[in-house]
Amino acid sequence: MTLKRTMIFCVMLMLCNVSFAQQKTYCNPINVDYGYTPIPNFSEWGRHRATADPVIVNYKGDYFLFSTNQWGYWWSSDMQKWNFVPRRFLRPWNKVYDELCAPAVGIIGDTMIVFGSTYSSNFTVWMSTNPKKDEWKPLVDSFEIGGWDPDFFTDDDGRLYMYNGSSNRYPLYGIELNRKTLQPIGTRKEMYFLEQWRYGWQRFGEYLDNTFLDPFLEGAHMTKHNGKYYLQYGAPGTEFSGYADGVVVGPGPLGPFVPQSDPFSYKPGGFARGAGHGATFKDNYQNYWHVSTIVLGVKNNFERRIGIWPAGFDADGVMYCNTRFGDYPHYLPSTTIPQAPYDPAKHASFTGWMLLNYKKPVTVSSTLGSYVANHAVDENIKTYWSAATGNKGEWIQTDLGALSEVRGIQINYADQDVDSSFLGKSAGVYHQYRLWHSTDGKKWQLLVDKSQNQTDVPHEYVELTKPVQTRYIKLENIHMPTGKFAISGLRVFGYGKGAKPEPVKQLIVLRTEKDKRSAWIKWSPSGNAYAYNIYTGVSPGKLYNCIMVHDANEYYYKAMDREKTYYFAIEAINENGVSERSPVMKAE
Repeated sequence: MTLKRTMIFCVMLMLCNVSFAQQKTYCNPINVDYGYTPIPNFSEWGRHRATADPVIVNYKGDYFLFSTNQWGYWWSSDMQKWNFVPRRFLRPWNKVYDELCAPAVGIIGDTMIVFGSTYSSNFTVWMSTNPKKDEWKPLVDSFEIGGWDPDFFTDDDGRLYMYNGSSNRYPLYGIELNRKTLQPIGTRKEMYFLEQWRYGWQRFGEYLDNTFLDPFLEGAHMTKHNGKYYLQYGAPGTEFSGYADGVVVGPGPLGPFVPQSDPFSYKPGGFARGAGHGATFKDNYQNYWHVSTIVLGVKNNFERRIGIWPAGFDADGVMYCNTRFGDYPHYLPSTTIPQAPYDPAKHASFTGWMLLNYKKPVTVSSTLGSYVANHAVDENIKTYWSAATGNKGEWIQTDLGALSEVRGIQINYADQDVDSSFLGKSAGVYHQYRLWHSTDGKKWQLLVDKSQNQTDVPHEYVELTKPVQTRYIKLENIHMPTGKFAISGLRVFGYGKGAKPEPVKQLIVLRTEKDKRSAWIKWSPSGNAYAYNIYTGVSPGKLYNCIMVHDANEYYYKAMDREKTYYFAIEAINENGVSERSPVMKAE
């Protein structure tokens, strides 16, 4: 490289406040190249990005992510950069393409096995000892018993089990398999069926009112911890904000099982909602994490994304998943995090960076119809702003309202007028952009330059190497892979310089006498808060579920175990931080 070119390169690095250093944080939805799909085969809805039903396994120190209908899988060494491996899992005898739907991924000794959902008996189970290099061969050509939403689990003694089920009429099933031939040992046994009459969160519908269908039970996954077996399951429907993973606990891999009262993976509020049908895994520091399905549902009900949340077990063996601020920046695995005693408000994985531009003023280069600018900052993943074109030079600018310390920015692209020829993963799909910042809205400095990017980044998240003191952030489009330049969330994170919100002074919980599964929660608003976190649980020291509520001072909570006493607390949120939590309140 010549001296002149070296100097130019160094100047560019100084102008751009993000270096090539490894990011230490991530933000949900995770930023992978979600494939385009016509599911559920209604072509008039066009192509859109979608995947769901994820499973991550830690294999030889790397993380492997499989999910529905992606024509391949991803691997990562750090849970931040995901590398896609194209793979069309073919039947060896006739080369018919099998799309992996809700796949099972298991580890037997030093071998990874993969199996897609099917009710037929001629679906291949694949094996690999080098999945990073796409080296696979059939373990069995035809897995006789099949299974929808399957899960493989290898116990400490080497015995292999499979769980499966996806139905609103039938339970989850479990069975032991011969680990060499995968032949069943005995017959399937019933593991668990939903009890919506008792557990309110299991009711079907966005408002848990059992609209037109009974709830679905699906997505089995087994985790063993301290000699106990935790069988996880998704319910009540993948279309809903309350899609969650419950857990039943037993002394053996085939039960008998006793349910935990509340869903352990639950995120009905905030920007990225839903935390159902997933899998629990350990990182390289022995911390637990849970990967699960995020609901989008704009193009159709089955438009979904993936989220990863900290998880674990408390000192009493209660399984939890921490979705508090679950769509704000969190630290990637770097050390062992203490598991017990557990408090979601003190969990070390959350950065503490706040959202700085919720419903703050926005200006744009152009607007397409009713896809107005404010949709990009309303913390609703279902709404979006769209420019009139996808051309280079279209832009959106957000005003933080005052000088703030910016630490990270998430760019959530939306599918508007997507090319109908897209399907699966396509060559040449990439986003290019520039981020600018300004203290006065007049003089601009380059913050991030991705004008030469050649990767697909539908949920781009950039952690700044050095914080920036600024007020305005502008996103300039350089290239869209298809469709208009459209943004469902331009989210700026860091620290505001004002006062934290005042604590909530009065919290009222009116539990419905007729139906103990439901309650009306109301509180006195904090004058400078834009959102609230409601904590709930069946013990005053175990408020493990957290619901973020924006622009309201009431909430209808319908997710309780009717036979248990419940406890609640609340905290207020703004761009400057979080208030003290209210005293815990008891609801008989």
